[in-house]
Amino acid sequence: MRVISGAFRGRRLVAVAGNATRPTADKVKESMFNMLGPYFDGGQALDLYAGTGALGIEAVSRGMTHATLVDKAYPAIKVIQQNVALTQAEDQFTVLKAPVERALASLAAAHQQFDLVMADPPYAKQAALTQLQELVDLNLVKPGGLVMFETGMDVVYPAAIAGFTILRRQTYGVAQVLILQRNEV
Repeated sequence: MRVISGAFRGRRLVAVAGNATRPTADKVKESMFNMLGPYFDGGQALDLYAGTGALGIEAVSRGMTHATLVDKAYPAIKVIQQNVALTQAEDQFTVLKAPVERALASLAAAHQQFDLVMADPPYAKQAALTQLQELVDLNLVKPGGLVMFETGMDVVYPAAIAGFTILRRQTYGVAQVLILQRNEV
């Protein structure tokens, strides 16, 4: 597992030991970021279920100003901190140890908004549609901001999702990636 492109390109990232965390394969990650737009011109990113922090680190590597990385598991938090240290740009990252629901509430209470939200929840515990609604209800995604969900194939998305425009849906073996844009308010 490595950073694919940008300022941190080629840096090898540490993986979480065991099978509790399923990192996104480099090929899938590269394809996901190419769909989002390969490079960013600043902005705030939010990486939910961060695991190793690879998606948030990739976003900053490709030009996001800052990424907030959220995971509830202590082993994942330790690995995220190690991987952030490998970038030698620790000030561009905030690491939060909390369940996603609590982190979202806390970020909303702090009036934070994000230009890019990435979520790769554990396949067995997916509540993608509920969390998309939470992002809208809590006003965490800036108008025009992007949301990317990587889920298992068992998640069935409706043809329309309130508050968003569906930009792309792509399948990769047992995974699917959905990219949405927050509607202007």
